[in-house]
Order: sequence, then structure tokens, then C-alpha cells
Amino acid sequence: MAENSQQSTPVVAEHLRSWNPRAVESVLEFHGEITIVVPRELLRSAAERLRDDSSLQFNLLSDMTCVDRFPAEPRFELNYHLTSISRREKVRMRVAVPGDNPVADSVTSVWPGAGWMEREVFDLFGVRFSGHADLRRILLPDDWEGHPLRKDFPVEGQR
Repeated sequence: MAENSQQSTPVVAEHLRSWNPRAVESVLEFHGEITIVVPRELLRSAAERLRDDSSLQFNLLSDMTCVDRFPAEPRFELNYHLTSISRREKVRMRVAVPGDNPVADSVTSVWPGAGWMEREVFDLFGVRFSGHADLRRILLPDDWEGHPLRKDFPVEGQR
């Protein structure tokens, strides 16, 4: 499968670029896995394009995660692991989110399963998702202070 992904990945990036020249900031390859870096303001529309384009069909969001790059800016990195079931292909879409305004568009309108994943990222990292219908804590108690997977969260907990 990695061989197929390497051959068609430029096609994925070119499809996005042909739709919007600003849609792809960069394409990264590491150990046969492809990551397409998308600007934050184009997140939802790029996701729709990846899902709806008949030659791409990334119809499954298999996972979503966040990385805290503190003290670097942009501080947060959202990673969306996408699968085209019919084409048997995978790609990762990455979006950078600044630490002073950790907000990104929700992709629940594109992949409804993103709702739980976005709630987890919100709960543990404090990244907010505009357009999310039910953005609240999912793992920690409602009265918990802070976001424990942030690198600057005290090891012994908030006091």
C-alpha cells in the first residue's frame, strides 16, 4: 500500500492545489506516510474537497490527534488521519493552530465521527472547534481546571 500512496500522493496534493492554489502549504513524506499541510482557514473546505472529489474519496476519518509544540509557534498541530476505502489509500491532513488563539473549524459536518475526537482534543489540549454542536469535556470532570496534555501543564496538577 505504501507504494501506491507514494505514486498517488502528488495527485492528492495537485487536486487540492487545482481547487485552491493556497490549499496545500507543504507535502511531507516520512516512512512512506504522506502528510498534506493545509492552512487553518481552509481546513473545513479542504476536508470537504478530500471527501467529495470523485477521484479522491477520503470518506473515513479514522483518527484525529493533536501535538503540543510548546514553546514553538504555532503551538498546536492537528492531525487528521484519512482513508479512502474504495481506493485503499491513506493520507494525513495537518493544520497548525496558534497558542494564543487555539481555534479551528470543526469537521463534524464532513465526518460526523469527528465529534468525539474534537471533544477529546478540546478536553486534553484546550483547542476549540468552531461549529461543533456539543463541545464539552469528554474524559475529565466538568470542574477540572486546565488541559493536562499541554506541555506547560504542571506534572503534579493544577493547584
